[in-house]
Amino acid sequence: MDVIANRKTGGSMSGQIFLNGYEANDLAIRRSTGYCEQMDMYSEAATIREALTFSAFLRQDSEVPDSAKYDSVKECLTLLDMWDIADQIIRGSSTKQMKRLTIGVELAAQPSVLFLDEPTRGLDARSATLVMDGVRKVANSGRTIVCTIHPPSMEVFFLFDSLLLL
Repeated sequence: MDVIANRKTGGSMSGQIFLNGYEANDLAIRRSTGYCEQMDMYSEAATIREALTFSAFLRQDSEVPDSAKYDSVKECLTLLDMWDIADQIIRGSSTKQMKRLTIGVELAAQPSVLFLDEPTRGLDARSATLVMDGVRKVANSGRTIVCTIHPPSMEVFFLFDSLLLL
C-alpha cells in the first residue's frame, strides 16, 4: 500500500500512478490523498475536536474559507460517530476512539482517496465493526477507500464494495 500511496522511501519502484485518469505527481498525490497509519500519535492534552480542527486548518488550502474547514470537522464527527466524544481529552481515549480519530484527522483534510493501514488492528470484533461502519459512511460520502485488513469478521467483510485478496 505504501507504493500505491507514493510513500515508499526505500528500494526501487517503477510504474505510474493515476488519479482520476491522469498521471499523478507527488504534489497531486499528497493533496488528494490521506494516509492512516497503524500507530496513533497525537497531543494527549488536546480534545478530539481540536485535533480534527488543527488538521483541517493545517492541511486544507488557505483559500478554503474557515467556515468550510469547520464544516469538514463537523462532517468527520458525524461520519465517524464522534459527537459524544468531541470535547473529550485525547489522553485516556480507548483504542476504538483513537482509530476513529486517526481516520478523522485524515478525513478533515478533505482527501478524495483515503488509505487505511490496518484500521482494526488491536480492536475486538465489536469495536472493529463500529470503526469499519464509520469507514463505510466515509465511502458512501463519495470518497475512495483503500484498506489493508487482516481477518475481518463476516460483518466487516460485507462492508466492502471490492476486494483484492493476497
